[in-house]
Amino acid sequence: MEAMSAVSALSALAQEHRLSAFRLLVQAGSAGMAAGAIADALDIPSSSLSFHLAHLTRAGLIRQRRQSRSLIYSADYAEMSALVGYLMENCCGGVECETDAASPPAEHLAA
Repeated sequence: MEAMSAVSALSALAQEHRLSAFRLLVQAGSAGMAAGAIADALDIPSSSLSFHLAHLTRAGLIRQRRQSRSLIYSADYAEMSALVGYLMENCCGGVECETDAASPPAEHLAA
């Protein structure tokens, strides 16, 4: 993932309704959810939700497909994984991440 793609994705998620919608779609799985069901679940007016879903779509975090007369939205798990991978790329100083890796090594604390 390129830095600008990561910035775009993080920017899209940096809003309460968009973050809630994305989390809901991640939980919905690959089947996704109809726009109306998302609006109902999040108690967001459809017109506002359309704006937020478009923002997430442009950022590449969700996909839209037509099913009959409904628009179905689903999380793009590959893009989500790429974003998490980008954020974790230099995690733990290049060593395998463990619970202890979150703490700085003892030699850094001795100063």
